[in-house]
Amino acid sequence: MQTPHFFISRDSGGSLVEQIFHAVANRIDDKLLRTGARMPSIRQFADEQGVSRFTVVEAYDRLVAKGYLESRRGAGFYVRERASMTMNTPVMPPLPDSAQQLDVVWLVRNMFRQLPPQKMPGSGVLPHDWLDGELVANGLRAISRLNQNLLLHYGTQQGFLPLRQQLQLKLAEQEIAAAPEQIVMTTGVTQALDLVAREFTKPGDTIFVDDPAWFLMFGSFAILGTKVIGIPRLHDGPDVVKLAELAAIHKPKLYIINSVMHNPTSTSLSAAKAFQVLKTAELHDFMIVEDDIYCDMHPGSAVQSATRIAALDQLNRVIYLGGFSKTLAANLRVGFIATSPELAIRLSDRKMLSTLTTTEIGERVVYKILSEGHYRKHVDRIRVKLDGVRDQITKRLENLGMKVEHRTPAGMFLWTDTGLDTNKLTEKALEQGYLLAPGSLFSPQQLPSTRMRINIAAMSDPGVWDFLQKAMK
Repeated sequence: MQTPHFFISRDSGGSLVEQIFHAVANRIDDKLLRTGARMPSIRQFADEQGVSRFTVVEAYDRLVAKGYLESRRGAGFYVRERASMTMNTPVMPPLPDSAQQLDVVWLVRNMFRQLPPQKMPGSGVLPHDWLDGELVANGLRAISRLNQNLLLHYGTQQGFLPLRQQLQLKLAEQEIAAAPEQIVMTTGVTQALDLVAREFTKPGDTIFVDDPAWFLMFGSFAILGTKVIGIPRLHDGPDVVKLAELAAIHKPKLYIINSVMHNPTSTSLSAAKAFQVLKTAELHDFMIVEDDIYCDMHPGSAVQSATRIAALDQLNRVIYLGGFSKTLAANLRVGFIATSPELAIRLSDRKMLSTLTTTEIGERVVYKILSEGHYRKHVDRIRVKLDGVRDQITKRLENLGMKVEHRTPAGMFLWTDTGLDTNKLTEKALEQGYLLAPGSLFSPQQLPSTRMRINIAAMSDPGVWDFLQKAMK
């Protein structure tokens, strides 16, 4: 058997044994290495990957110990049947032999694989070299010099007060009036959405989302037993006629929407659409949840419209969400909810009952970065870098035969139409070590799609372009 091509780096911080172990285990989990397949010999693996035989022996031994491989005396190593193993963690359902099963969990799981960021054009975060690790590190060092007792207790129920006061100023710049007692800190927008959904829905209720939209919501809302219905997203916001029609039929409790820098299209809501969405919500009595996680990638209304429904409504029927994981660090899970004073109390109580408080250390780091003026300059640099590659990447994709449906002047995503089944395209890419984001994952229906989300910040690897060029022929 020819050795599969793995991405082994001596500069990654992980040992070569660990990298080989995880690379082989991941391929077995994803059914790219089938049960019964013979692994390369130790010598062959070592020679083709440029590592020592001792390294391969230790990696293979770990794979045997974890039940991924079996050693047959005199015959070598073979992929073991995983379904028959008793494991402490849930076993994923077997995938069909003919195709890799693609769903929300699949993409989330693969986003956390140890692939280099430049090999993940389907990811939803900026590569490490686009961010400022020293900015976050300086914040952590400053926090470490505080009185240690401040770092040892729980945080406060609604979150670090100075940060909430700083967010009050930030929201005021977006014409949203929110006192600190109206802001609840969360572990990212993901927790914020979960808290709101649990507060307003019960099993059988309906939640509206954009179509396409951020895929993680579909799985988390399904766990709650709710029905998720997509509202077609146009270049300037949702199809408001369809929104009204479906609202009259389904009586939703919530509508989750990206008004600014929509994921995955990077489009933004027009003022007219914002007004119409709010009027529809009032007529059919549902709450609007405005997820504005990408807001700081927007350059301002001089370049593109940036109307927030929360600015029109002032947090009566609109619940506003934000966070910093997309612009500072994915590992800095600091998000927030801005809402009415009464609802803020209920949501903070619900947060306490589920996770107690949020981590004040991270909130202090974000506060330091915001309050000292570093954040504004940092996001300015990110926007400049995105502007520097957007047109070039758009043209290269179009030259390959892809269509970019909404050409926007800002944001980190392009929503492309490849003309191919992007589920199959994604399977082929994964075999080459690249992670794509097929369009099927961004719709509640998750039907096969020719569309695909491209992260323009993660398109620097020539191998990505070589793969796409061959695939599009």
